[in-house]
Amino acid sequence: MTWVEAIGWFGAALAIAGSAMKTIIPLRCIGIGANLCSLTVSAFLGNIPGVVANLILLPINSVRLYQMLGLIKRVKNASKSDLSMEWLKPFMTRRKTKTGELLFAKGDIADCMFFTISGRYRLKEINIELLQGQVVGEMGFMSPSNTRTQTLECLEEGEVLSISYDEVRQLYFQNPQFGFYFLRLTSERLFQNMERMEEEIVRLREALPQIETVQKAASA
Repeated sequence: MTWVEAIGWFGAALAIAGSAMKTIIPLRCIGIGANLCSLTVSAFLGNIPGVVANLILLPINSVRLYQMLGLIKRVKNASKSDLSMEWLKPFMTRRKTKTGELLFAKGDIADCMFFTISGRYRLKEINIELLQGQVVGEMGFMSPSNTRTQTLECLEEGEVLSISYDEVRQLYFQNPQFGFYFLRLTSERLFQNMERMEEEIVRLREALPQIETVQKAASA
């Protein structure tokens, strides 16, 4: 067996192994290896179509691998610092918003989440105004009913980025590490919301005696 045949067989083995991979990073790594082997063999044999095909596939696999590794790194950093989720921006679609527009309403089917870039937005039911650089709507991804629990209104025209839950699922299942950190981030968001609700309940309880005193004074 010549060295060219050996490389060819090794490339074939990599291609077969890649077809059995379930996660994206090992698949891209094996794909790059297979491309290099096939490119070497095609160049030695003078197979121009094979050379051209692999010269196209090699940078594609390399770029996708780089993007996924960068995504994991950004998710990991975000999980240790804040919940801005800026690591999703390269995978999101830009969209303009108008004053008075409802990006979603309570009870709607949830199918995407948003990242605020510019403008002003408010969650109507809890009267919370969102700052720029915040993610909203991601909890619907974890909801069993996939329905909105709040209404998001645009107070001042601007721009948002959006990503569908289908795209999030693809990222989630393609790489277990991404799925782990996304779950962690959404869980932290949920706990933050619970803490906010508890603080509001405490505030209302403290204000209740004052309200009762005012009511008694008014009825006297």
